Amino acid sequence: MRFLIIHLAVLIFTVSPMAFANTTLADDAAEKRAEYIRANYTKFEYQIPMRDGIKLFTSVYLPNDDNQTYPIMLQRTPYRVAPYGVSKYKTRLGPSERFEKEKFIFVFQDVRGKSMSEGEFVNMRPQDAYKRGKKATDDATDTYDTIEWLVNNLPNNNGRVGMWGTSYPGYYTSVGSINSHSALKAISPQAPIADWFFDDFHRNGAFVTPMAFIFFDSFDKQLDGPQAHREKGRDSITPDGYQFFKDLGPLSNVNKHYFHGERPFWNELTEHPNYDEYWQARDVLQHLNKTKPATLVVGGWYDTEDLYGPLYTYQTMSNNNKKSHIKMVMGPWYHGQWNSTSGGKSLGEADFGFDTSAWFQEEVLLPFFKQHLKKADDAKLATATMFETGSNRWRKFDQWPPKDAKEHTLYLGSQESLVSTAVNTGSSEYISDPNKPVPHSAKVSRGWDRPYMVEDQRYAARRPDVLVFETDVLENDLTIAGAIDLDLWFSTNKTAADIIVKLVDVFPGKDENTDKVDAKTGNRHELVRWGSLRGRFRDSMSDPKPFEPNKPTKVRFDLYDVLHTFKRGHKVQIQIQSSMFPFLDINPQNYVENIFHAEEKDFVKAFHTIYHNADYPSAIHFSTLD
Repeated sequence: MRFLIIHLAVLIFTVSPMAFANTTLADDAAEKRAEYIRANYTKFEYQIPMRDGIKLFTSVYLPNDDNQTYPIMLQRTPYRVAPYGVSKYKTRLGPSERFEKEKFIFVFQDVRGKSMSEGEFVNMRPQDAYKRGKKATDDATDTYDTIEWLVNNLPNNNGRVGMWGTSYPGYYTSVGSINSHSALKAISPQAPIADWFFDDFHRNGAFVTPMAFIFFDSFDKQLDGPQAHREKGRDSITPDGYQFFKDLGPLSNVNKHYFHGERPFWNELTEHPNYDEYWQARDVLQHLNKTKPATLVVGGWYDTEDLYGPLYTYQTMSNNNKKSHIKMVMGPWYHGQWNSTSGGKSLGEADFGFDTSAWFQEEVLLPFFKQHLKKADDAKLATATMFETGSNRWRKFDQWPPKDAKEHTLYLGSQESLVSTAVNTGSSEYISDPNKPVPHSAKVSRGWDRPYMVEDQRYAARRPDVLVFETDVLENDLTIAGAIDLDLWFSTNKTAADIIVKLVDVFPGKDENTDKVDAKTGNRHELVRWGSLRGRFRDSMSDPKPFEPNKPTKVRFDLYDVLHTFKRGHKVQIQIQSSMFPFLDINPQNYVENIFHAEEKDFVKAFHTIYHNADYPSAIHFSTLD
């Protein structure tokens, strides 16, 4: 693997993480919405004291009506509550415009150590104050103290508080439920970060390469006291992320050529390549037991940042609480698309038939908060409201995964087959070359594009370093509901490897209704779900070990949940590869203790084998609905 020393003080990304949590409004609609907010709300700014004396900057928007009381909608964020100044107003306050017209007291707070708030910021701060004593602080106690101040000091509040937020603010929403204030009645963690070893920065231990320059360059800086301005990321030098990161070479070059040791969290992350105590302490899921607020977890099936978060937040809360107050919605959305004023109908080449975001906002989100904060009628929400891709419809379940789902197994076979009975057909071999990794997308991009989550996979299927296994043409619809468990027998002639698996929906060549060739969808290979495992973690995320060269080894992991119908006339396809670049960093394929310290010489070409015989039967397991 070669690399190029770039002597320009510029990087590849300028996008703020906040850009992934917001959607663009049409200019005229945005102007009307901003005018309505100014006419109907008055803005105040406060420095709210925490139990240790640190003050957190808080913007409050009060409805202009002294004759009524209103619930409080609180959002805590590390991404600035700008604009600052009581005469400068946000152009949107609630999750949707309907919230602003329904009238709530909207509150936005810079978290500890960010922007205009005092204190020290800690990324995914361990939530252990309740173990350390009454005067100890963390994000959960800051939330509690904030709510205590708000209900005691804001005029015309009805004593009921809700929280919501997407991505990092979604994490702070989850945290608010830990030993929560009695006034916190409802929360909606949306695409919440749960554990950074599995979403955002990693996928089962493999590092998400673009995060090095999306997140760290503009966000990983401790402020020298409260500051209203935003740190600017460096400018782009190329739209071609594949070439940029290939030229960069090993991740050990990042500090050498760009950060120069000045990014604290990057330095910490690179010193903890395994799931050790550092990451385990930042797993918020371990604290989500016996939470009290009514909870609506929201996520997107095509969220490239935080898919693990909503699925596991819901599952953890559901397993450890009274199930009746824990609910989930999963739609056909990219990160934050459910907040769009007109979105959710399509993503890239995939079309879902109607504006799913508008439906969610009107039929689910607003009724949920009205019920719990305004004591409105029961919203009558299902435990799990899930969008079924493939059939393009909403479905409601009283539990997730559905209790009436039936287990199903497909076995990998020779001649690229995926069959319902075990076979004895040998093995399939493929090469993995760090100098020519499999792209995560056929399109030239900077590495963090959203449409690749539903992209046509023919570009990958036709590469020699990608294995393909598929069923015969389906005679009936096949609906998969829940996780896809992978049970693979694998070997490599080296000592390290990544295993990446894709679930693909193969369309027929002709439209089944018109019997005509459709140039857009004919033989389309639509990505449904993908997942990866850094092979060193096949037995333990905390205790990695190398592969023994050429020894068949069982590798188990799962592709996160889906609800997808493969229509009759389609085929189910599995693709297996060992790189997905530049979205995932490249495995050296020679075992090293810390991949972040790997050097050029450690990266080698390898031959990998998937077995499908009587002794080593590779299979996928999933559940189906009638």
